[in-house]
Amino acid sequence: MSNSFVKINSLSVSKDLADFVNNELLDELEISSEEFWSGFDKHVNELGPINRKLLETRETLQSEIDLWLKKNRDEKFNSEQYKNFLKEIGYLKEEKDNFQIDTKNLDIEISQIAGPQLVVPIMNSRYTLNAANARWVSLYDSLYGTDLIESEDTGSQKYDPLRGQEVIKYARNFLNDHFPIKDIHWKDITGFKIIDNSLKIIKDEINYELIDDNKYIGYRGEKDNPTTIILENNKLKIEIIINPKAFSAVQDAAGISDIIIESAISTICDNEDSVAAVDSEDKVLCYRNWLGLMKGNLKSIFEKDGKTFERKLNPDRSYISRNNTKEKLHGRSLLLIRNVGHLMTNSAIILNDGSEVPEGIMDAFITSAAAMHDLKKKGNSRTGSIYIVKPKMHGPEETAFTDKIFSKVEEVLKLKKNTIKCGIMDEERRTSVNLKECIRTLKSRVFFINTGFLDRTGDEMHTSMEAGPMIKKGDMKKSKWITAYENNNVNIGLKCGFSGVAQIGKGMWAMPDKMKEMIDQKISHLEAGANCAWVPSPTAASLHAMHYHRVNIFDKHVNLKNDKSNYLDDLLNIPIADRPNWSKDEINTEICNSAQTILGYVVRWVDQGIGCSKVPDINNVGLMEDRATLRISSQHISNWLHHGICSNRQVLEILKKMAKVVDEQNKGDRGYENMAPNFDKSISFKAACELIFHGKSQPSGYTEPLLHLNRLIKKS
Repeated sequence: MSNSFVKINSLSVSKDLADFVNNELLDELEISSEEFWSGFDKHVNELGPINRKLLETRETLQSEIDLWLKKNRDEKFNSEQYKNFLKEIGYLKEEKDNFQIDTKNLDIEISQIAGPQLVVPIMNSRYTLNAANARWVSLYDSLYGTDLIESEDTGSQKYDPLRGQEVIKYARNFLNDHFPIKDIHWKDITGFKIIDNSLKIIKDEINYELIDDNKYIGYRGEKDNPTTIILENNKLKIEIIINPKAFSAVQDAAGISDIIIESAISTICDNEDSVAAVDSEDKVLCYRNWLGLMKGNLKSIFEKDGKTFERKLNPDRSYISRNNTKEKLHGRSLLLIRNVGHLMTNSAIILNDGSEVPEGIMDAFITSAAAMHDLKKKGNSRTGSIYIVKPKMHGPEETAFTDKIFSKVEEVLKLKKNTIKCGIMDEERRTSVNLKECIRTLKSRVFFINTGFLDRTGDEMHTSMEAGPMIKKGDMKKSKWITAYENNNVNIGLKCGFSGVAQIGKGMWAMPDKMKEMIDQKISHLEAGANCAWVPSPTAASLHAMHYHRVNIFDKHVNLKNDKSNYLDDLLNIPIADRPNWSKDEINTEICNSAQTILGYVVRWVDQGIGCSKVPDINNVGLMEDRATLRISSQHISNWLHHGICSNRQVLEILKKMAKVVDEQNKGDRGYENMAPNFDKSISFKAACELIFHGKSQPSGYTEPLLHLNRLIKKS
């Protein structure tokens, strides 16, 4: 932690941040440090009070909703009265005329290619590079290493030839489904040749062709002895690698050693929910990694199994097109940067009035300046755009404020208007019910809207805290509001002209070890109309990519545009339990499940600064946890406490019991510090308790204030 500050104009700036900005961030840019800090100083002092006023509005609206819900709790719920009340207080806005977004200069990964989207913590350079390079992933490796291929688990680390055969069989069926050959199955072929700019697929010296020859894109190697065949379906490419000498091709008559599948089309490099960045030291690490990506020189050196490895960004992939021209495929995922929302402040910069800088404003200036390095070299965006994902905005006033922030950034950095594009996270209730008007405020910047079930559920529970006890967490996905929420997001996006222009996204698959379930279930995101959806790993990206070969999203949009539904009533349907009669065992089981995941996440966040990790649940199933999952679990227990479903003592006893379980689950981690039995001395255990017992009073039910406070205590 840095306690050293330098005075820059009216600002006190942490020395490590000032040095980073002056010596690294602005190096080779056509803006001096004097210009940057002068502009930042001017605009942060203008924007800061607006930011604070917006946060006060959140609290005012929440107080009024609390009072109304208390007053009407014992009455039969009247949705019309509730809607009228929300309109009177300015929570629910009047929906104006239809419009179409007019965002310009979007890359094809946003507008034309439907596919998986990775989310990766920007603090970890190795993970970040893995994600950036996950544009192209081995399908063979992904299949072999997951439960998608069923075989007897012998526990051996040695190659299992039977499992390998199942991988090849699965991959051949994938090719047969999406790149069928006239009169022959892919499993029967023996080779390839390029004749008259057309792909010939060989069996017993007889030439066959794809049913749709237009799916052949190009090759590498020689025409009569290609080493790679490149095919395309639904604008997604695959590479068939031919190497008869490779271990994986020993028993393959065609010499196919692998299939490389275009996977993570875009990646969100996350400064928010998946990182634990609480001070200037942490923020500089995040900013430096993003800068390295934008300059193209980020590297990660690490040891594994006693060997040293270096990871860096993959180059573009050269090939010969079917027209005999030399072409390149973009080698990396299109990189987006997620800033923090409007709530948090950071001690990295102290304003003239003694307050901390609004972190989202600091993020906007610094991450945009870093992306200017890419605007010169076009290694990421080839259209000259900067992609910022903005989370946790509440309603049209706050999305309009984001537009104002970005305009000020463009002014200081001398960028053309609307160079900075904005992804809208539709994860707060006031944004969901006003989504069309939120998009309107950013109609020349918006490049995606994305649903976030967990944050949205957390906000639903906090907003409606006084309505009554909430249904069980597992029942939330069956509630009326969540179905309406997911459908409304697509419906509004299509009405506003997103199809073929911008992304309509869906949320994360949280079980990275359950790939068979993901393949069975996550195709529903495409059926619902999403042209991107979140995945937790490169492996998951490669497997989820197969869904986008099965479903042509843009054809799906044509049908979905006919949806005339109005989802507002269901969006406002509060998921309270009607006279719950749960047994003590049912209640304890629900609390145990939530408490265990809270503790498993918080102990790593606070003690080790790990913002996103695979946390074993109560059944030892690994779940990807971040602050969104923490928000729903803490708000759920807080709600039950508030309505007397459980007691403080009952919850505390369960927390202590679950802390021992979490300690046991982490016994293999050398850096782990046990919470039990010295609960009073564990900062992490204290933080977990605060998130629950003070959950009702936290702003919008967010977990960041308490997490940051306790992490800072731990670091000090």
